[in-house]
Formats: sequence, structure tokens, C-alpha cells
Amino acid sequence: MLLIKLRRPNFNWQLAIQVIGDIVFFSVMLYASGGLQSGLGGLLLVSLAGAGLISRGRMALFFASIATISLLLQETYSLLMVDSYTAQYSQAGLLSMACFAVAWLAQQLAKHTLASEQLAQERGMDLASMAEVNQLVIQDLQEGVLVVDKHGNIRHRNTYAEKLLNLGVPTQHTEFLKLSDHVPEIANRLTSWQSNRHISFEPLRLDHSNTLVRTRFLPIQADFRNGVVIFLEDMGRIQAHLQQLKLAALGRLTANIAHEIRNPLSAISHAAELLQEERPANHTDTRLVRIICDNTKRLNKIVQDVLQLNRRNVSESELIDANEFINRFIEGFCHTEHINTNVFRVNASTDYWINFDRDHFNQVIWNLCCNAWRHCRKQSNSIHIELSAGANENTVYLDIIDDGSGVKPQQTKQIFEPFFTTATSGTGLGLYIARELCEANQASLEYIESSSGGHLRIICKGSQPCR
Repeated sequence: MLLIKLRRPNFNWQLAIQVIGDIVFFSVMLYASGGLQSGLGGLLLVSLAGAGLISRGRMALFFASIATISLLLQETYSLLMVDSYTAQYSQAGLLSMACFAVAWLAQQLAKHTLASEQLAQERGMDLASMAEVNQLVIQDLQEGVLVVDKHGNIRHRNTYAEKLLNLGVPTQHTEFLKLSDHVPEIANRLTSWQSNRHISFEPLRLDHSNTLVRTRFLPIQADFRNGVVIFLEDMGRIQAHLQQLKLAALGRLTANIAHEIRNPLSAISHAAELLQEERPANHTDTRLVRIICDNTKRLNKIVQDVLQLNRRNVSESELIDANEFINRFIEGFCHTEHINTNVFRVNASTDYWINFDRDHFNQVIWNLCCNAWRHCRKQSNSIHIELSAGANENTVYLDIIDDGSGVKPQQTKQIFEPFFTTATSGTGLGLYIARELCEANQASLEYIESSSGGHLRIICKGSQPCR
């Protein structure tokens, strides 16, 4: 026991010492008890069987040979030293054969045990790998997953569920969260579903992230003993996918009917221009011709905006001096729209250079300024254009701010959707096309919620001019 506690020597030597010690001890007992007729020789079989299993069959036959030699020596010694002792070599031989048989059986059993252990280790590794793969798949799912036990505790959740419900990153020593404490609306739905599995729920607006989700419940077992899996499907992603499908269908539709619309539209516009060149008979004819011209221009603008949904040109980025470009743009914009230049106020402390396609940049700013002019108070300094350094070293912010009423909070997520407009004469494509063009130039367009007025920001790549 002291050697075992000290772990010296190694395992094989300790096993050999203990088994040989048992063999010597039982041999002495046999000699003291009168030989094999005492029946104590069977105790050797137990020791050999245990040694064969513990050594996994590697030294079982060696120990059996030691036991056989010990039995034969014990019989020989008794024959020589004890008077009137009759040697029982036949019984010793039978017991020796039993020792080898037990050792061989223990060796075979140890081999099967070792094979079973290796198989169990392989299966354990496979299960661990499958569990890790399942965990990676669940973590990468683009929908929230919650595993809730029968007591209403959240046992597992993926990253997307933590983001939707603002649960925080779990740690190893934290207690399980209660579903009813953190998301009571989902807990109420779970209770209703457990009483009636055929019930259907409307999409739920989460208070934590203001996200519209669809809830699905799946029992782990039929009687809910192992809990329920809750799936939270983000309806925003589904709506975005459906929107892309609709835009693709719209693009194919516009490509087919564009010429069919433009040809008669051009004929009507040309006829109206010819009527304008002639002297009208009265004032009413002049007004009607002007109405025709104005509406044909408006229809042509709508067709051009719709066609741009299907024509996202490849950008050709170039280095642009943003300050100079903005100043020239304001002059051209005010001249075209018949606006006084004092409506704009430009604030740029230093020179900023950006990487952007010049035509795309002009179209984006034109759409944003048209939108700002439509909603501002149309007074001096009503539209504020500001250039500033971005949060990162290689980004530049271009802010266009108007002094209008701004966008309602419930409409902030809709202003960049195609065909969404609050103006009766608008097409609802200006901001959508502006964002698409920004993305084509590795930039982004965002709406900044401020206390008053509309605030749109272009975040574009900045650069230093070549010297």
C-alpha cells in the first residue's frame, strides 16, 4: 500500500511484486495446511484472474507459469521435508492447468475489454465531434434558438438569440436564466402552446431589439419532460429576401416594357413641343400644352428611376476633392432648380479626398439635396452640408442636414425601401438608388436620428492625394 501511494516503482513492477507475493503467500498457506488436499489452491485462480484483467492480458501467462512452478516446488519440498507425506503431483498438474486456463481466459477477456474500450473512445470522440459540429451549426443559424427545460429555465441559446433578446454572453458558472423573467411575452406564448399545440401566433415585436420575429415551438419529447426548443425567425430578413425577389422580377419587367413606354411617351412629348411652337388660339390651349409637357417630363423621370433599379453600373472610383466638388455641385444644383445659393451652408474645416465614382457621387448628392430641399423650410441656411473625419482613419463623413420636421420614428426603417415616399409627386426611389450607388462604391448611406430635422450621412472611403 505504501508503494501504491508513492507510485514507485511503475505499474508493471508493482503488479508483478503483488501477484508474486500472493503466489508465495498461498504456497506457504498450502504447505502449512497440509498440501493441496486442503483446497486452498483455488485461491490462486482468483489472484491470477484479477492479475490478467488488470494487466489487460499482457503478463497473465507469465504469472500462471510462476504459480505452476510454485505449486510443484511446494509439493517437492513437502515430499522431502515431511515424513510420511505422499506427493500429489497429479492434483498439482490439474491445478496448474487450471491456472493457465484461467490466465488465458482472463487474457481473452482483457482483449475484448480493451477493444470495447477503444470502440467506446472512438464513439466518444465521434459524439464529441458531432456535438461540436451541431453547436457550430446552431451558433451560425440566422435565427434565434432557445432550449428551455420543463421548469422554464433557458438551458442553451445561440448567438443570434442573445442578440435578439439581449441576454448577454453566458459564462460557465452562471445560473440558468428564467424565460419568464427575461422574455415574458415568449413565456406566455409557450404556456399557451403547451396547452394547445395547434394554436397559431402572429409575429411578435421584441422590446429588446425592436425586431419583428415569428415564434416556433418544438418539443424535445412528446410529454415535454426534456423541455422545448424555441425558434425565433427574424421577419426582417424574410422581408428583405422577398424584397430582393420583387426587385428582380421588377427589373425583368421594366427591361421588357421600357421601350414600349418610352416610344409613345417620346411621341407625346414631341407633339406637345410642336404645339408650343405654334401660336395657340387662346390661353386655355397654352395651359393644356404646358400640362402635357409637365406630365410627360414627370413620366420620363419615373421611367428613368425605375430603369436604374435594373442598371446598377459598375463604379469607376477616382480620387475626388470633396470640398471643391461640393462647392461646384451647389452652384449647378441651385442654377438648375432655381434656388438661391444662401439656402446651403457648407462646413469643412480641412480638405477631404474620397474614393468615389464621380457620376455616382453627383447623383447621390443630387438625390439627397432634392430630398432635403423638399422637406426644409426653404430659408437661408436651411440645408447644412458638413464634411468631417470618420470614426476610422480611412473614412470620411458627408452629412446633409435640413431644418425640416425630420422623419417619424416609425418610418426610419422604411425610408430606404423602394417606392416608399411621403410626397404625392415622388416615386420613392431616390434614397433607395442613392444607397445602392453608395454600396457600389464601398460606401454606406445612413439616416441619423437627431432632435430636429432630417439628417442623412454618407460614410465613404477617404484617401490622401498623390503628391
